[in-house]
Amino acid sequence: MIEFKNITKSFKGKKVLKNINLKIPSGELVVLIGPSGCGKTTTLKMINKLITPTSGDIFINNKNIKEENTIELRRRIGYVIQQIGLFPHMTIGENIALIPKLQKWPENKIEKRMKELMEMIGMNSSEFLNRYPDELSGGQQQRIGVARAFAMNPDIILMDEPFSALDPISKNQLQDELFNLQQDLKKTIVFVTHDMDEAIKLGNKICIMKDGTVLQFDTPENILKNPSHGFVEEFIGKNRIWNKPEFIKAKDIMITNPVVTNSERTIVQAVEIMKTNKVDSLMIVDKSSTLLGIVTLKGIRKSIDKTLKLKNIMEKNIFTVYEEDNIVDILKEINDNDIGYVPVLNKNGKLTGLITRSSLITVLSTQFLDTEEDKQ
Repeated sequence: MIEFKNITKSFKGKKVLKNINLKIPSGELVVLIGPSGCGKTTTLKMINKLITPTSGDIFINNKNIKEENTIELRRRIGYVIQQIGLFPHMTIGENIALIPKLQKWPENKIEKRMKELMEMIGMNSSEFLNRYPDELSGGQQQRIGVARAFAMNPDIILMDEPFSALDPISKNQLQDELFNLQQDLKKTIVFVTHDMDEAIKLGNKICIMKDGTVLQFDTPENILKNPSHGFVEEFIGKNRIWNKPEFIKAKDIMITNPVVTNSERTIVQAVEIMKTNKVDSLMIVDKSSTLLGIVTLKGIRKSIDKTLKLKNIMEKNIFTVYEEDNIVDILKEINDNDIGYVPVLNKNGKLTGLITRSSLITVLSTQFLDTEEDKQ
């Protein structure tokens, strides 16, 4: 874990970081983002002591980095920057092997590691290791930069806007590759960007900064749903969550007070309850709010005997979703199976809401209108 405690930094009398307190969990990819001059790169560079705090302390795995040998610390931390930083007079192999050689690794171990790294970034070692950086495209060079950062198998990787200078195709490819690498290797990665789409795509957590302070440090989902500050809402874009439907959960769009009744009610009573509440369906639950079935007005009309109880006519084979299920999967099920009503359950299996076709249309159309108004 990387922990910032009461970190401040001043340049020529101007405070660029103001009492930063931040805990970056081990094995997570954390993105630092904010407008130019917010302090995100300064924060990143403090982790490997490229910049020294004016006050405060930084701990890596509970050890104060002030007590660490700076050169040894940097060799244990991978570092990838926008300019890539490959040495032009060295081959790709020599660039990757630089730190292992300084650490006096045996040649056979270095050779094996280079081949592993080239495979990791999807480049053929026999084709590329003997080339020079200017013989590679920008995207290929940045892949080598990533490989070099992983050379010593560090627990921490720092990445300072590594993909911002690349064309969109290369950028997307490298973002996907980095995400997949992180899923496999579980490194602690601190990633600086100014691109909110990139932050959402990559980050386990996102730290939004402004004027040297942390405004919000949270998961992408929570930042999109619950921006803690007016600037955060403006910075991420008010309607950005609707561009990321996988973050929209059943609990965000469900009717939170579905009309319920018990199975001992008669059809006549059910019709009266529907009329009173202006609904055409009833959720049948027991005393503990466990869902037993559903009765619809259409189903009632099919019943000749109006004295029957709801337990005799309710539909028991019901498609349900959980509060945390996302709207993409729910919409697919509704469309594929022509479902009109989807009860929503909490993690304990209790009924907490209802999604209907009409409620979905209302939510989505309202959001569309809000989006159009924001454009005007």
